[in-house]
Amino acid sequence: MTDQELDAITGGFHGDPFSVLGPHAGTAEPDGPWLVRVFLPQVTEVEVISDVGSVVAEKVHASGLFEAELPSAPGAYRLRVKGADGSSAEMDDPYRFGSVLSDFDIHLFLEGTNYEAYNALGAHLTTVEGVPGTRFAVWAPNALIVSLIGDFNLWDTRQNPMRHRDSGVWEIFMPGIRPGTPYKYNIKSRLRGHSQEKCDPFGFWMETPPKSASLVTDMDQYVWQDDEWLAKRAIAKPLESPVSVYEVHLGSWRYSESGQPMTYRELAIHLVDYVKRLGYTHIELMPIAEHPYAPSWGYQVIGYFAPTSRFGTPDDFRYFVDACHQADIGVIIDWVPAHFPKDAHGLAFFDGTALYEHEDPRLGEHRDWGTLIFNFGRNEVKSFLISNALFWLKRYHIDGLRVDAVASMLYLDYSRKPGEWVPNQYGGNENLDAIAFLRKANEVIHEVPGAITVAEESTAFTGVSRPVYLNGLGFTMKWNMGWMHDMLHYFEKDPIHRKYHQNAITFSMVYAFTENFVLPISHDEVVYGKRSLLSKMPGDEWQRFANARAFLSYMWAHPGKKLLFMGAEFGQTSEWNSETDLPWWLLQFPVHQKLQNFCAALNSLYKSEPALYEVDFTYHGFEWIDFHDQDNSIVSLVRYAKDRSDFVVAVCNFTPTPQLQYRIGLPRPGGYREIFNSDAEIFGGSNLGNGGYVYADEDESHGRVASTLLTIPPLAVLFLKPAT
Repeated sequence: MTDQELDAITGGFHGDPFSVLGPHAGTAEPDGPWLVRVFLPQVTEVEVISDVGSVVAEKVHASGLFEAELPSAPGAYRLRVKGADGSSAEMDDPYRFGSVLSDFDIHLFLEGTNYEAYNALGAHLTTVEGVPGTRFAVWAPNALIVSLIGDFNLWDTRQNPMRHRDSGVWEIFMPGIRPGTPYKYNIKSRLRGHSQEKCDPFGFWMETPPKSASLVTDMDQYVWQDDEWLAKRAIAKPLESPVSVYEVHLGSWRYSESGQPMTYRELAIHLVDYVKRLGYTHIELMPIAEHPYAPSWGYQVIGYFAPTSRFGTPDDFRYFVDACHQADIGVIIDWVPAHFPKDAHGLAFFDGTALYEHEDPRLGEHRDWGTLIFNFGRNEVKSFLISNALFWLKRYHIDGLRVDAVASMLYLDYSRKPGEWVPNQYGGNENLDAIAFLRKANEVIHEVPGAITVAEESTAFTGVSRPVYLNGLGFTMKWNMGWMHDMLHYFEKDPIHRKYHQNAITFSMVYAFTENFVLPISHDEVVYGKRSLLSKMPGDEWQRFANARAFLSYMWAHPGKKLLFMGAEFGQTSEWNSETDLPWWLLQFPVHQKLQNFCAALNSLYKSEPALYEVDFTYHGFEWIDFHDQDNSIVSLVRYAKDRSDFVVAVCNFTPTPQLQYRIGLPRPGGYREIFNSDAEIFGGSNLGNGGYVYADEDESHGRVASTLLTIPPLAVLFLKPAT
C-alpha cells in the first residue's frame, strides 16, 4: 500500500476501497501470508479472529487504519474491536464480502428495461455467507467516490466507501444493519469538487420531515389478506364497472383525539368505514410518496419509493391498503413522474451532474413550479420511473395510478414563453421522449392484472386513453377538465341567467366519447380563491344545497366515471385548508347531514344501475331526450346498459321554479318508477315529485314513441326506470 493510497483511504477519497481494505494476499506466492486492512476511526484496537488464528492488528495510520498479517487466507473472519471508553464488540468486516448485484440487473437498468430495478438498487435486508445485514446500491456514474453514512459509523464520510461497478453503480453489503437504521449516501463528484449527502433514490422508508435520511426497512414481512380482492380485480372490466372515487388528502381528512392527523392504521378504521358507508368504490390518495414540504400536498416528491412517514411505517400503509381491499374499496394514488424538487438531499444534481434531469433549463426546469423535469430520454431514468410505478402496484397492491400534470410532460413549450424552450427534432413542440416514456410505462403497468392508469391532462392531445397500438398514450382513462370547467361555469350563474348558457352543460356531449373520461371535482377546484363546491352555488341556503344536489345528480347521470374531493359530500362551506382537518362540526346541522346522506344514496343508486356505468365511453350508452328547453333550463337524457332494454331516464331542472304537467318523451310506453329524486325531504329538498311512479302512454314527444307528464321539482334531478 503506497502512501498515496494510505492518504486516500484515510481521507475518504479512494475510488476503489475494496482494492485496499479487507483481505489481500501479502505476496504473489499462493501459500504466502495474507493481510487484512481495516479502517475504523472510532476504535483504539482491532483484533482479527479467523480459522487460521487471531491477530491483533497494527495501527498503521493515526486516523484509524489497522493492518493484520495472517499466515494464510483468513476465510470468514470477524473483528473484535475496542473503543476509547474501553468497551469491546465483535463485528463482521464489510470489505471481506464480494459483489452483491448481478451484471444482468445492472445491464437491464442501464438499458432502460429493468422495470423492477427496486429489487436491485436501494437497501435490502439479506444474508450473505450466513451473515445477516443489508446490501446497498445506488447509481451515480459521475461520482469519484460514494460513501455510505449513518448512525452505524457516526456519519463519518470516510469509513464506508462503496464498491464501484463499471456501470456507474456503487454497492456494499453492511453486516448487522437492521430495519429502522437511518442512512444516506455521501457523493463526491469527479466534477467541480462537488460533494453532497443524498437520501437513497430507491429508499423504501424515510425519516419524518424535516429529517431527511433514508431508513432501512423489511419489505417482505407484511402478510397480505387481500387475495380475494386481487383475484377479483384481475378479471374485472374497469371501463364497464362503477367507479366512484373519493379523493383524499390524508393529512387533512380528519384529526385524531390527539389533535394530529390520523395514522395509517387509524385511517384503516375510520376512513375505510366512512368511504364504505358512503358507497364509494375507490379512494384516491393525493401523493403519499415522501415529500419534504407539506404545503406542496405531496406533489414535490423526494422519496419516490417511500410512503410518507408522517402517518406511520411502510407496513402501516400496507395495512391501510389491505383494509381498503377487504372492505371492497380500490386504492388509486397520485403519481408524479413529471417533475421533482430541487432539495439538496434529493435527486437534483445527484452526482454533481444533471443525472435525472436535463442539464439545459429550457428542457429541465419548470420555473413556475421551482422544480426540475425528468430526462425521459435517458434509459436509467426510464428504468427508475417505470420501476417506481410497478413498485406501488406490486409491493403495495395499489390498484391504479392517477398521473399528475401529464400536459406538462407532453409539450416542450408548456408554460414557457418564446425562446424559453427547445423544439424537438422535427421542429415541433411535442416532447417525443416523454410521449415514448408514457406509452411504454402504460404498456408495462397494464401487464399487472387489473391495474389502471388515469391521466390528468387538460389539453386536446389526441388518444390519451387510447391503446398504444392505436397510436394512443395507453392510459385507461383521462380526467375531463373541459366538462368540469363548463359545469362549474354554468352552476355559478344565477338560475335566471342559466338559459343563456345552456350550451355549457350540453357541449361536453360533443366530445364525451373521444376519450375514456373521468368527471373530476378535485382538490384543485376548492382552493386558491375558487371556493368550496357548495359556496360556488348561488342563492340562499336552501337553493345552494339544492343546486349542489342537482349538480352531483347530473354528474352521476352524465357518461364517465366519477371523482369527488373530500368535504364536498357534506357541504363544506369554506375552502379546503391542508393545514387543518375538514369541518366535521358542520354535521351537527341537519342540512349538512342530509347532503351527506344524499351522496351515499346517489352512490348506491349508481352502483345498482348498470345503465349508469356499463356503457360510459360510446354513444350506445347515451341519448338526449331534449336539451333545447333553455327557457326553463331543463334537460333530459337516457342512459343505457349493455342490454339496451335496461335503461334509466334522467330529467334535470336547473331553476328554482317547479314544473307541473311537463311532458317528456320516453323510450317506450308503460309504467316507470321514480327511483331517485334529489328533491326528496330526506336529502333536504321540498319533497315535490311524482309519488314514486308515472305511466307513459303512446303519445309521441321529443321524437319518442311514448311520453308522460311529470312534476319536476325545483333545482332537482329525477331518475326514472321502467317498472317491468
